[in-house]
Amino acid sequence: MGHTQAGVNMGVMFKGGAFNLWETVRGIAMKKTKTKRVLAVASMGGHWRQLNEMTDAFEGHEVRFVSTSRELGDYYVRDCSRTQWWLGFITAAQLIWIMIRVRPHVVVSTGALPGLVAIMLARLIRARTVWIDSIANADEMSLSGRLSRPFAELWLTQWPSVSARTGASYAGAVL
Repeated sequence: MGHTQAGVNMGVMFKGGAFNLWETVRGIAMKKTKTKRVLAVASMGGHWRQLNEMTDAFEGHEVRFVSTSRELGDYYVRDCSRTQWWLGFITAAQLIWIMIRVRPHVVVSTGALPGLVAIMLARLIRARTVWIDSIANADEMSLSGRLSRPFAELWLTQWPSVSARTGASYAGAVL
């Protein structure tokens, strides 16, 4: 039960030993001492759905959602990918503007590349960072997930087998 991530023993953070994804995110990133500003970032589709399944983890905190769809979330950012990597500069500029406005204490992402950019920028402003790799990645961490490792204080997979192979923490699945 004593999973360790970023020097924190995760097993002792939970009441009654309950070790699940929601309590993990809440435990590492959002101590109950005061309301935190949370920036939750995900690309549209499955990444967005999984992020929205975790809204209970943000209860009692001020949450702003960022999406690559204009119809979803509080803020829109341009989507980018490894085949259109240059669009990442536009995404980064948009995320910098959002972070200046929101001033997040915590940045959480379920992917994909826009979420990675957000996690990287969050470290520059000393916000806590949480990466939760998509449940679709049952065999290995996604490329964005692997690249997020040095920037994410809490680096999670939703598969125990991926956790065993990569060293990512496993705390259950969102879906």
